[in-house]
Amino acid sequence: MANDLMRFSVAMPEDLLVSFDRLVSRRGLAKNRSEVVRDLVRDALVEDECAMPGVEVAGSLTIVFDHHANDLQEKLHAIQHEYFGNIVSSMHVHLDEHMCLEVIVLRGYTELVQNIANLILGTKGVQNGKLVLTVAEHHHEHH
Repeated sequence: MANDLMRFSVAMPEDLLVSFDRLVSRRGLAKNRSEVVRDLVRDALVEDECAMPGVEVAGSLTIVFDHHANDLQEKLHAIQHEYFGNIVSSMHVHLDEHMCLEVIVLRGYTELVQNIANLILGTKGVQNGKLVLTVAEHHHEHH
Protein backbone atom coordinates (compact mmCIF):
# COMPACT_ATOMS: atom_id res chain seq x y z
CA MET A 1 0.00 0.00 0.00
CA ALA A 2 2.65 2.51 1.04
CA ASN A 3 4.27 2.57 -2.40
CA ASP A 4 1.12 2.45 -4.52
CA LEU A 5 0.84 5.59 -6.60
CA MET A 6 -2.07 7.73 -5.47
CA ARG A 7 -3.59 10.19 -7.93
CA PHE A 8 -4.65 13.71 -7.06
CA SER A 9 -5.37 16.70 -9.23
CA VAL A 10 -3.80 20.11 -8.86
CA ALA A 11 -5.33 23.37 -10.05
CA MET A 12 -2.99 26.25 -10.89
CA PRO A 13 -3.01 29.38 -13.04
CA GLU A 14 -2.12 28.73 -16.67
CA ASP A 15 1.03 30.89 -16.63
CA LEU A 16 2.35 28.96 -13.62
CA LEU A 17 1.66 25.66 -15.39
CA VAL A 18 3.41 26.88 -18.57
CA SER A 19 6.48 27.84 -16.48
CA PHE A 20 6.34 24.51 -14.65
CA ASP A 21 6.24 22.61 -17.95
CA ARG A 22 9.36 24.50 -19.07
CA LEU A 23 11.06 23.35 -15.85
CA VAL A 24 9.93 19.76 -16.50
CA SER A 25 11.36 19.83 -20.03
CA ARG A 26 14.69 21.27 -18.77
CA ARG A 27 14.97 18.35 -16.33
CA GLY A 28 15.25 15.98 -19.29
CA LEU A 29 13.47 13.27 -21.18
CA ALA A 30 13.35 10.89 -18.22
CA LYS A 31 11.20 13.32 -16.20
CA ASN A 32 7.50 14.06 -16.47
CA ARG A 33 5.18 16.34 -14.47
CA SER A 34 4.44 13.70 -11.84
CA GLU A 35 8.11 12.90 -11.22
CA VAL A 36 9.05 16.57 -10.92
CA VAL A 37 6.18 17.19 -8.48
CA ARG A 38 7.40 14.20 -6.42
CA ASP A 39 10.96 15.64 -6.45
CA LEU A 40 9.69 19.04 -5.29
CA VAL A 41 7.60 17.47 -2.51
CA ARG A 42 10.61 15.43 -1.30
CA ASP A 43 12.78 18.59 -1.34
CA ALA A 44 10.18 20.46 0.71
CA LEU A 45 9.94 17.60 3.25
CA VAL A 46 13.73 17.43 3.67
CA GLU A 47 13.92 21.22 4.04
CA ASP A 48 11.12 21.15 6.61
CA GLU A 49 12.74 18.32 8.59
CA CYS A 50 16.15 20.09 8.51
CA ALA A 51 14.52 23.17 10.06
CA MET A 52 13.38 21.23 13.15
CA PRO A 53 15.59 21.54 16.24
CA GLY A 54 17.36 18.39 17.36
CA VAL A 55 17.61 16.88 13.89
CA GLU A 56 20.99 15.55 12.74
CA VAL A 57 21.87 17.12 9.41
CA ALA A 58 24.72 17.03 6.93
CA GLY A 59 25.32 19.74 4.42
CA SER A 60 27.65 21.78 2.31
CA LEU A 61 28.40 25.45 2.72
CA THR A 62 29.79 27.02 -0.46
CA ILE A 63 31.42 30.42 -0.03
CA VAL A 64 33.19 32.87 -2.34
CA PHE A 65 35.78 35.26 -0.95
CA ASP A 66 38.77 37.41 -1.83
CA HIS A 67 41.79 35.75 -0.27
CA HIS A 68 43.51 39.15 -0.03
CA ALA A 69 40.82 40.37 2.38
CA ASN A 70 42.25 41.27 5.78
CA ASP A 71 43.31 38.10 7.71
CA LEU A 72 40.15 36.41 6.35
CA GLN A 73 41.79 33.00 5.93
CA GLU A 74 43.03 33.07 9.54
CA LYS A 75 39.49 33.88 10.71
CA LEU A 76 37.99 31.10 8.57
CA HIS A 77 40.60 28.63 9.84
CA ALA A 78 39.98 29.67 13.45
CA ILE A 79 36.22 28.98 13.06
CA GLN A 80 36.92 25.63 11.39
CA HIS A 81 39.35 24.59 14.17
CA GLU A 82 36.88 25.64 16.86
CA TYR A 83 34.19 23.42 15.30
CA PHE A 84 36.48 20.64 14.05
CA GLY A 85 33.99 18.06 15.37
CA ASN A 86 31.31 19.35 12.99
CA ILE A 87 33.45 20.10 9.95
CA VAL A 88 33.94 16.91 7.99
CA SER A 89 36.00 18.28 5.12
CA SER A 90 36.65 21.32 3.00
CA MET A 91 37.77 21.93 -0.55
CA HIS A 92 39.45 25.12 -1.68
CA VAL A 93 39.44 26.27 -5.31
CA HIS A 94 41.26 29.29 -6.77
CA LEU A 95 38.94 31.06 -9.21
CA ASP A 96 41.40 33.77 -10.30
CA GLU A 97 44.24 35.87 -8.80
CA HIS A 98 41.95 37.15 -6.05
CA MET A 99 38.83 35.07 -5.65
CA CYS A 100 38.52 31.69 -3.97
CA LEU A 101 35.64 29.28 -3.67
CA GLU A 102 35.47 26.99 -0.67
CA VAL A 103 33.10 24.11 -0.03
CA ILE A 104 32.85 23.15 3.64
CA VAL A 105 31.04 19.92 4.55
CA LEU A 106 29.30 20.17 7.94
CA ARG A 107 27.53 17.65 10.12
CA GLY A 108 25.68 17.89 13.42
CA TYR A 109 22.48 19.13 14.98
CA THR A 110 20.71 21.57 12.68
CA GLU A 111 20.91 24.54 15.10
CA LEU A 112 24.68 24.18 15.46
CA VAL A 113 25.30 23.62 11.74
CA GLN A 114 23.21 26.72 10.92
CA ASN A 115 25.13 28.75 13.53
CA ILE A 116 28.53 27.68 12.16
CA ALA A 117 27.39 28.52 8.63
CA ASN A 118 26.15 31.94 9.78
CA LEU A 119 29.47 32.63 11.55
CA ILE A 120 31.36 31.84 8.35
CA LEU A 121 28.93 33.74 6.10
CA GLY A 122 29.09 36.72 8.46
CA THR A 123 32.88 36.91 8.38
CA LYS A 124 34.06 40.16 6.79
CA GLY A 125 35.39 39.41 3.32
CA VAL A 126 33.08 36.51 2.55
CA GLN A 127 31.19 37.84 -0.47
CA ASN A 128 28.40 35.31 -0.69
CA GLY A 129 27.52 31.75 0.08
CA LYS A 130 24.84 29.16 0.43
CA LEU A 131 24.17 26.32 2.86
CA VAL A 132 22.46 23.21 1.47
CA LEU A 133 21.26 20.69 4.07
CA THR A 134 19.94 17.18 4.09
CA VAL A 135 18.88 14.90 6.92
CA ALA A 136 21.88 12.86 8.12
CA GLU A 137 19.82 9.89 9.25
CA HIS A 138 16.30 9.05 8.19
CA HIS A 139 14.01 7.87 10.98
CA HIS A 140 11.04 7.49 8.67
CA GLU A 141 10.01 5.87 5.41
CA HIS A 142 10.59 8.41 2.66
CA HIS A 143 9.94 6.51 -0.55
